Amino acid sequence: MARKVAPSYEMREVRYPPSRWELLWELRAAGVCVMGALAARGMEPIVHGSAARGDVGPASDVDVLVPDVAPSLMVEGALAAAGIHFAKREIAQATPAHAVKAIIHVDERVKLTFPLVPLRGRERDFYRFGGEVGIAGMKGRVRAPGVDKRLMMIVPTEVGHYEVSAVGNATEVARTVGVSVETVEERIRVLTRRDTVGRTGVYFKEEVLDDETFEGRLAARAAEDPSLRRLLQSRGGSLKY
Repeated sequence: MARKVAPSYEMREVRYPPSRWELLWELRAAGVCVMGALAARGMEPIVHGSAARGDVGPASDVDVLVPDVAPSLMVEGALAAAGIHFAKREIAQATPAHAVKAIIHVDERVKLTFPLVPLRGRERDFYRFGGEVGIAGMKGRVRAPGVDKRLMMIVPTEVGHYEVSAVGNATEVARTVGVSVETVEERIRVLTRRDTVGRTGVYFKEEVLDDETFEGRLAARAAEDPSLRRLLQSRGGSLKY
């Protein structure tokens, strides 16, 4: 079950037992394997979310992101060269106004995402809001502050973390995680609404078949979707793949 938004007054310290540290380093090792393959081809991947912050649990996975647009054949070639296979590929768009993203499910624990059109500032800040760490930080066991789905800001400590509600603390959260106050306020609105009415789904998510490229699937989708064509044109995308 999804964790609910916490009360705005809540603040507490959390100490991790040895089992939690073991799980964190195990998950991070899986993430570093994928990140290393990408970095070897000149990409700059990050891990975001609980694996970056450290507040992992039994259901946690590792979310790897390449923030910049990269040819999918280069991304997949980097994985193949490192002997990394994957279970499924998808293309998704949250709303007609958001960037289209390629998603590679490496296994049940590791997911790799990269945009097929450039991320705008607020979209890029989404990952910083949740906490993100680059490959050097992952290897060095650096943890980053970020906000979880309960809207609790997680601030790492030597023994675990302390957490405080982001609700009513937008300025402090923005300063701590390195995003604008407007980004924090937007995420609070979105996650609070989701907590009240539930998820509303995504605009589209489609599996990419074995004989397709991500770009080819994007072009096919755009041929039938005027709003997607407009988004590609506005962000400098191309339909020629």
